[in-house]
Order: sequence, then C-alpha cells, then structure tokens
Amino acid sequence: MDSIDDLAPQLANNRAYWLGWGSTDSVDADLPTYRSDLPHPLLNGVLRLRRQRLDDAVAEARRRLYRTPWLWWVGPDSDPAVADGLLARGASEVQSMPVMAVRVDQVAEVPAPADLVIDQVEGAGGTAAFVEAYAPSMGVPDAAVPAAVEREINRTTQNDELIRFTGRLHGRVVGTAATSISNGVAGIYVVSTDSGYRRRGIGTALTLAALKAGRERGLRVATLQSSADGEPVYRRMGFHTVTHYRLFQLPRAPA
Repeated sequence: MDSIDDLAPQLANNRAYWLGWGSTDSVDADLPTYRSDLPHPLLNGVLRLRRQRLDDAVAEARRRLYRTPWLWWVGPDSDPAVADGLLARGASEVQSMPVMAVRVDQVAEVPAPADLVIDQVEGAGGTAAFVEAYAPSMGVPDAAVPAAVEREINRTTQNDELIRFTGRLHGRVVGTAATSISNGVAGIYVVSTDSGYRRRGIGTALTLAALKAGRERGLRVATLQSSADGEPVYRRMGFHTVTHYRLFQLPRAPA
C-alpha cells in the first residue's frame, strides 16, 4: 500500500485490531463483532455492517453482546444507510473519530524528551505494566485491570501482529503505544500518557517508535483513529484526516 487515500486496508487494519480483543470473526465478515467482556463500551462492539437487513443485524448484535456495554462503529466500510438507520432506531451518536494517515517516510521527526526510555513490551510482566499504564487514559476501571491484562496476554493473533511499547521516566512507566501490523498497513493504537506527564512530547515519541516498527517491516502507510486532543499533535507529525468513524450506542432492547 502506497497511498494514504486507500481507505480499505486502513479500515481492515482497524477491524483486525479490535477483533483481537475477543472474536472468531474474519476481518472480511459482513457483521464482525468483538467482545472482551470488560465493562467499557469501546472494548466490545460491532465494527461494520454490509449486505444484511439492519433489523436482523441489530438483533444479532444484541444477542452476541448481551450483558456487556458496547458500541457500533460506522465508517466507509459499512453500507451507506447504516448510520441513519441506527439513529431511526433510537441510537445515540457518542463520538465522531477522525481516521488519520501518513506516509511513514514523510513523518516529522521530533526529539524525544530527555531521560525517556522506550521499550518494546515482552512477557506477562511487561504486558501488565503496559495495561496498568494505559488503563486510566482509556477509562478502564481499576477493578477491570486484571481482566484487561489477561485479555492482552491471551490476545488472538488471527488477524494481526501487535507490537507494544512503553515509555519510562526514572523507572516509572508514563506512556504507551502499539503497532498493529495487518493488511499492508501499520495501525497505531493505545497511545496514552500519564496525566501528570502530558505536554512533554511523550505521546509523540511513543507514536514515532510505533511508526518505526511499521517502517522496519517494509510498510509505507500508517493509520490511526484520533481523539480530539490527539488530532493537532498528529497533524504536526504529518498525519492527514482521510475519513471518519461514527460511534453509536443503541438503547436497551425491550424486556
């Protein structure tokens, strides 16, 4: 893949990453769902809908995701009427998320903060430190952190290869990032910085480490989904918005 405007591989990379949280579905499925069973709606959900009646898909999604909080992703890989159909069925739009991309050979290099040590995560202990560091930023409740660690350790490699990074200052893990390698794209995920260490360039340095991992594997394009706070940072690095995801939450099914 050479062009940041080639959306299909980027959206497939996103599906591959989230399916790793708990699913046997294929990246090419028409109604791919993932279920971590963690009490956080972003960690359970529907990733797209194609070629099915919406009412049937809603019923199937509710069956698969019963008794867990979840979201429905709608992007260009879904049929065009899905978003309006969800709204007509009482769904609320909870977030619009820009999809941003960059050619990895056109990323603006930025010096890392002094004393920041970036490590590739290895082993169960490293994975636990990785999860404990990103949990507050991602909104994972303290009580759910052990289950999140278990999910990360046992994450399926069916659809992608995930390379995790932590950033340490004076021995303390203060940030994270990960690279999902799939569909000819480097997907950047889980970029987080401890709230007491923000605005020091730590997230940028970890993002650059994640991009380097993709470049070392011969990939030319990187993609990510940005928060509102992260978008100007990624723009300064050279990323461009190429499309958007809209995330919806359906009302509870009638008893």
